[in-house]
Amino acid sequence: MVKLLWLAIRDIEDKRARERAKEVGRPRNERKAPPEVVEGAVAQGWNAAYGALSLAFPGRLEPVL
Repeated sequence: MVKLLWLAIRDIEDKRARERAKEVGRPRNERKAPPEVVEGAVAQGWNAAYGALSLAFPGRLEPVL
């Protein structure tokens, strides 16, 4: 399960990095891309993420519960 979560996080961060790369050079107040995730920051939306993962990978997360 840890590997599955790691892969999901990596995919999300790759997408965010591509969005930030497109906006390099713009003033801060004109940027629309989400900021980098800061280690130790509060993470929200875990229930939604878990639900999305359970739909994307049926049968892989239920035994852990």
